[in-house]
Amino acid sequence: MQQEQTKKGGFTSGIGFVLAAAGSAVGLGNLWAFPFKTAENGGAAFVFLYVACVLFIGAITMICEMFIGKRAQANPVTAFKGISKKIGWVGLLAIAVPTIICIYYSVLGGYTVRFTANSFAGNANNFAAFAGSGWPVILFTALFLAFALVVVMAGVKGGIEKASKVLMPALFVLLVAVVIFVLCLGEGVSDGLKFFLVPDFSKVTFGSVLAAMGQAFYSLSLGMGTMIVYGSYTGKEINMLKSTAMICIFDTVVALLAGLAIFPSVFHFAAKAGIPPDNLKLEGMMLMFETLPKVFESIGFIGNIIEFLFFAMVVIAAVTSVISIMEVSSQFIIQKYGISRKKATACIAAILFVLSIPVGYSIGFKLNGTGKMTVFGLDWLSFLDTVTNTVLMPVCALLACVAVGWIMGPKRALAEMEEHGVRFHRFGKVVAFMLRFVVPVLIAVIEVFGVIDLVFPMGSFNLNGLGIVLVAYGILGILIGAYFLFYHKTETGTNADELLKP
Repeated sequence: MQQEQTKKGGFTSGIGFVLAAAGSAVGLGNLWAFPFKTAENGGAAFVFLYVACVLFIGAITMICEMFIGKRAQANPVTAFKGISKKIGWVGLLAIAVPTIICIYYSVLGGYTVRFTANSFAGNANNFAAFAGSGWPVILFTALFLAFALVVVMAGVKGGIEKASKVLMPALFVLLVAVVIFVLCLGEGVSDGLKFFLVPDFSKVTFGSVLAAMGQAFYSLSLGMGTMIVYGSYTGKEINMLKSTAMICIFDTVVALLAGLAIFPSVFHFAAKAGIPPDNLKLEGMMLMFETLPKVFESIGFIGNIIEFLFFAMVVIAAVTSVISIMEVSSQFIIQKYGISRKKATACIAAILFVLSIPVGYSIGFKLNGTGKMTVFGLDWLSFLDTVTNTVLMPVCALLACVAVGWIMGPKRALAEMEEHGVRFHRFGKVVAFMLRFVVPVLIAVIEVFGVIDLVFPMGSFNLNGLGIVLVAYGILGILIGAYFLFYHKTETGTNADELLKP
């Protein structure tokens, strides 16, 4: 009966699941963080490190998280309680992390909508002005959230899966089209390709290894509940090993294509304008919203078309990511409290929208140099991003591996994985060893060095960094307390509770 319900309300095909999970993984970080880190850490040498980290950290952790959801057919709290009631609070952490991320991600999503709509009017040189405009930022954030809300309201089969089957192929086609155009620009293109891909082992340091580990971890949406939730909507007919491989490949290919679109175009612009590439802003939001519009618009009307296609692609990447992180909290509210999907998702979206308003203002103040609305020296986006990405996500992923590899134990975990269609065959012992020892240690390294870098940047003590770390672990403490007060001894629902509602 449970299997039939999963098919009815969950993913109906392997490709639908892969595209949805890949949509969760492929986000704004792929389109600006990966290309920049690759270029700054040895080009193809960094790509090699990244792929190795995907194999040794990302794939194993992803399988672990999907399995936790798949065996429970339920939200993260119920899923972790199913392993041990003592660690059900890890499920609350897996819900809290994406919810916090969604607060600021929605603002960035709003930026992408505005830049797409404004492609033919000109986006160059007005990023700071738009970010500081107040109500326009709020309006585009609302539009972005509204689109994501419509998809999540429609459910897994009729919303998330259906949208992913359209949006992810569209993203890939748009990205390939942009890459083909950029590679035909001529002057400066070869220099951009060299900057991005030619191996430079002199740039590879221990910091490069840490950067590759972190990028592999964050790029695949690990430690934030989405793979647990999406895994809970799969049946035995969906091969998790094959799906994981396809998701990792798709995510990596998109990141590489993004670099092929960005750096040749930037170097072409630099060559034509006589500007040293080092003088251009090539990192983070500034690359996406300030440098690239200048690059595209310097080409003329064709450049405006490419700019439109590029930002349309970025909107798709942002939407497919945000619907996955909205689904995490929606699933729990629906199953635990018996609220209809439409009401639950509408309430969550409304709360996220209200909380996103100060984030939008804070970014505007930062970009315009006023220094208002900061937390521990950071704008609200950077603060929330640091709390989740640097501190809480590795903790969540580490605990997922511990739950399966140690609390369940290797024999039980492998036996149950096989029952759920996850068969490692002769490599079972190797996977068990990786899950118990190698992957947790590597994730712990990401956590420890991330915290050290916050508290002791460049070797000097930073009080603001310590404050951020204490807030992050304080949130973790509150979640643990809330679990034992409110959820430890109560039922927290399953997927069947939503499916059986009249």
